[in-house]
Amino acid sequence: MKEGIHPNYQECTITCACGEVVKTRSTKGDLRVEICSKCHPFYTGQQKATAARGRIDAFNRKYGLK
Repeated sequence: MKEGIHPNYQECTITCACGEVVKTRSTKGDLRVEICSKCHPFYTGQQKATAARGRIDAFNRKYGLK
């Protein structure tokens, strides 16, 4: 490999808005993210409930139900 053309691969800390902290390695420094596997609806099982609520609300609006 050529010298001086590769980025510096270093340890970094990824911090989520929910407070979860993950230590890994990256060419970037410390990272802050808004969502992670601890709080994402797909991984927490809340996605199905949210999608169902949206479909129910659409059905109720379509047929004028309250």
